[in-house]
Amino acid sequence: MVKETRNIHRRVLPNGLTVITEQMSHIRSVSIGIWLKSGSRDEDSERNGISHFIEHMVFKGTESRSAEAIARQVDSIGGNMDAFTAKECICFNIKILDEHVSIALDVLSDLVLRPVFDANDIARERGVILEEIKMDEDSPDYLVHEIFTQSFWKDHALGKPILGTRDTVKRFERSAVSQHYGSRFAPGNLIVAAAGNLDHKTFVDFVAKHFEHMKPVSNGYHSPAPKTFARINMRNKKSLEQVQICIGVPSHPIAHERRYASYVLNTLLGGGMSSRLFQNIRERQGLAYAIYSDLNPYRDTGCMGVYAGTSRESATKVVESVIAEFRNLKSALIPEEELRRAKDQLKGSLMLSLESSTARMSNLARQEMYFDRFYGLDELIDRIEAVTAEDLKQTADEFFRTDQIAVTVLGNLNGLKLTRDQLVC
Repeated sequence: MVKETRNIHRRVLPNGLTVITEQMSHIRSVSIGIWLKSGSRDEDSERNGISHFIEHMVFKGTESRSAEAIARQVDSIGGNMDAFTAKECICFNIKILDEHVSIALDVLSDLVLRPVFDANDIARERGVILEEIKMDEDSPDYLVHEIFTQSFWKDHALGKPILGTRDTVKRFERSAVSQHYGSRFAPGNLIVAAAGNLDHKTFVDFVAKHFEHMKPVSNGYHSPAPKTFARINMRNKKSLEQVQICIGVPSHPIAHERRYASYVLNTLLGGGMSSRLFQNIRERQGLAYAIYSDLNPYRDTGCMGVYAGTSRESATKVVESVIAEFRNLKSALIPEEELRRAKDQLKGSLMLSLESSTARMSNLARQEMYFDRFYGLDELIDRIEAVTAEDLKQTADEFFRTDQIAVTVLGNLNGLKLTRDQLVC
């Protein structure tokens, strides 16, 4: 395999804003992202959902551009503009041809730096987001994850929904939006990342032109680490055809030194069609159509979760089968051939995930946010290769403990019960 060298450069402006680029001279596109290192977990409970609300509002118009003018200008250069809010960040991004970098950055920085937050737009957008909340509540797999998260990180902002609730969103007014925006959108809290066919020095000059006027602000609002709660939560919803199940345990934070073992463990457990959960619960027993596991690591905590959708009759069997897989991972070392397969799958998906300029841009920003340096692909592959069967057993012993397992079951339960004894692993 060819060793890969990534052409990454980083520069911090005098006011604290970080600029990172990766030159990919073999393509014609450039992806630019403005990342705010603060998301829904940094909100007060009465303002739950305000980060996501602000993410929507900046597209409604700036001091010099209407919402329509923004859309037209992006379309006129064939650009693709988007944004998202997560628990620990907000990202505004655009992908364009390399010749349009300065226009794209002009539009994107205008949105982020000069939104007007018009009161009429705020009233309208409340309605839009209330519809978005209803749409998500109509999706059972979304809903079961949301209920699970809220009880797993109970009484902590990390457990609250990114969109907020009907009650919180209805109360958003211009003053709260402006105040939250003003306290968060500070240069030390921003990363401008770009990947594609671009020159680092030229790009830094563009960014400096737009952002150097921002004054540094001290930033001390990162919320404390949450406690996790291993509750068994049975929620009845008669209208559902299927029973939705989430089973989760605390896992490592994002920068933990043993994170590679948890990536491999997750891949083995439920990370694809050859995983143990898929092969056992779907293929051998035919109990579920959708079943998978995933890792949700954050800066100071994490969760490894399993999701399944099944019938009411099979729900107990599915839970017991998942717990049996936990038990197996603790009691016996993974066979060499299965370990090899999981590593190859993980390496393949990692390489494929870095093929586009957008993925590289996101990768730069996330590494800047969570690590104090950049990990090249070769180093990541070496770290995955170094994981042993003993490492996996140690990680399984740490994660899969009966008193740490949280379960949420949602559906037409009709008297379905679940006890801690059924979770013994």
